[in-house]
Amino acid sequence: MAFTFSFIQIFLWGLVLTAPILLMMFIAITILGLIVGRIESWSRFDSLYWAFITALTVGYGDIRPRKKTSRILSVFIAGLGIMLAGILVAITVKTASDAFELHVDPKVIKHINEIVK
Repeated sequence: MAFTFSFIQIFLWGLVLTAPILLMMFIAITILGLIVGRIESWSRFDSLYWAFITALTVGYGDIRPRKKTSRILSVFIAGLGIMLAGILVAITVKTASDAFELHVDPKVIKHINEIVK
């Protein structure tokens, strides 16, 4: 249980430290999605739904841009989404690594490092 609490604490601290970057990306995806929605005459909900489905590279295909400008903006949304997901994955991996180091016997870590070399 101590490992889980350490993981959560370190993870939340990582989110706090990267919050300005994550928030900027979130806002950019939202604004670009609303712009595409206006160009395509979609509702706000559909615009935001499409933007975040695109940003997270899910892409169900139920809503898709038809105009050239919208398609160009969708590339930027996808790029921001990949960076956003990459940052979250990086925080998660680093958090797991740090939590393991806190809770695993140093002899085990030394042995693992010798095996890897």
